[in-house]
Amino acid sequence: MFVRKVKTASGATAVQIAHTKRGIQKIVEHIGSGHTDAEIAALVHIAKTKIAGDQEELDLELPSTPDQPGAQPSVALIGPRGTGSSAQLLWNVLEDAYQHLGFTGVGNTVFQKLVLARLIEPTSKTDTIRVLEELGVKAPSLRTIWRTLAESISQDWRDGFSRAAYAHALKTAGHAGLSVVLYDVTTLYFDANDEDELRKVGMSKERRVDPQIVVGLLVDREGFPLEIHCFEGNKAETLTLVPVLRSFQDRHQVKDLVVVADAGMLSAANLNALEDAGFSFIVGSRITKAPYDLAEHFDRHGTYFTDGQVLESSRTMGTGTNARARRVVYHYSFQREKRDNYSLNKQIEKAEKVASGARPVRKDRFVKLTGKKPGVDWALVERARQLLGLKGYVTNISPQVLEGGAVVAAYHDLWKVEKSFRMAKSDLRARPMFHHQRDSIEAHLTIVFCALAVARHLQAVTGVSIKKLVQALRPLRTVTIDINGQQLTAAPSIPADAQKLLDSLVSKTTH
Repeated sequence: MFVRKVKTASGATAVQIAHTKRGIQKIVEHIGSGHTDAEIAALVHIAKTKIAGDQEELDLELPSTPDQPGAQPSVALIGPRGTGSSAQLLWNVLEDAYQHLGFTGVGNTVFQKLVLARLIEPTSKTDTIRVLEELGVKAPSLRTIWRTLAESISQDWRDGFSRAAYAHALKTAGHAGLSVVLYDVTTLYFDANDEDELRKVGMSKERRVDPQIVVGLLVDREGFPLEIHCFEGNKAETLTLVPVLRSFQDRHQVKDLVVVADAGMLSAANLNALEDAGFSFIVGSRITKAPYDLAEHFDRHGTYFTDGQVLESSRTMGTGTNARARRVVYHYSFQREKRDNYSLNKQIEKAEKVASGARPVRKDRFVKLTGKKPGVDWALVERARQLLGLKGYVTNISPQVLEGGAVVAAYHDLWKVEKSFRMAKSDLRARPMFHHQRDSIEAHLTIVFCALAVARHLQAVTGVSIKKLVQALRPLRTVTIDINGQQLTAAPSIPADAQKLLDSLVSKTTH
């Protein structure tokens, strides 16, 4: 047998005991992972001690002579040896957060381990066993993992986790209550060639042609997750909002909420359905409607706006009996105009290249295809320039309840949903997915939902991302030492930055 050192996905070095049989290396035991030379050296020493098998003896014989009646006979004490190490400190922090959210009352300990392991090193369900072993946590068998995932669906654990998350959000909101929820969608793709009833090729912001699913995420105003749902990959974004909110409403029996969503959710039917269900809403408006909504302003002031100016108008949305008057709020920002102007000039540049033949004809903005050759639609360019810096919002909340500036401020919190999605995709690696059956996909999303909730909670408490928290605490190993058959543990030395994180956890969760 020999000591084997390998790099892990997190950048640590895993120390393992292995042996070679017929030219093939086989792992006998994972000792642990280290990030510094000292940690790795300690783990290597433990591995070598285990391989050696024999234990050093400390010669502590005491002489027994006639001059010393009753003297003790010779004694040979077994010297100390390391038997293992664990990231107990990090694991305790994650377990405490999981319990603080009320998640321990749902599911089982195997599911909890899958959630917490994903926070530390997101990987496949099979490789999660390695992650747990390297952390010094007893890992379930792969068969137990699959059985647990099946139980999470058959027993609808997501309902329990969603209820616990909602209760935590209410408690965190305090006297203000949970008055605003934010909604957005994203797509998760699969490394697969064939579509099925759920995994479909649909519109992808990344222009991918892989089968995908559409995921809807509902969060509170701080980005803490409340609901997660998945839909067919070719389902339109506008058709996901109402089912998610109805599920949320049925689960918690709530109505008095303001729902904030982007312009992709803007449809007369959606807004009517939200209003009929008792929800208030703030939804991004298509800016192309601004010349009509703000006709009076353009007639009097042209394209002049002051920085931060808020204007109001109204618009009838829907047809026939479904037509309803909607309040429209517009906001102008000088910084937004600078960004819009930069993007506009880039789009004009592309259109001019198409017109000159330097760029293939595509569906680029401002390209006019009338006549024998493409050209630039300068009239459309001029209309776009009039709207630089403007952003619109449609709401059914009256000005007496929420003035225009507050409508704008509420919508600006929508970036927190996008941040939660980015965390799910990057830190938690929700994609690509390798599951095929719908139940397996739903179970995977439940794990991601719980991991996201723990991550957002810890970030709110410590002020650092889950990635930085793991990097700070994972190297701090608790070492197990055997002295003459007695097991002792040696706590790690905690650096100042890690201690600051731990202190913030204690102060925030005890108040």
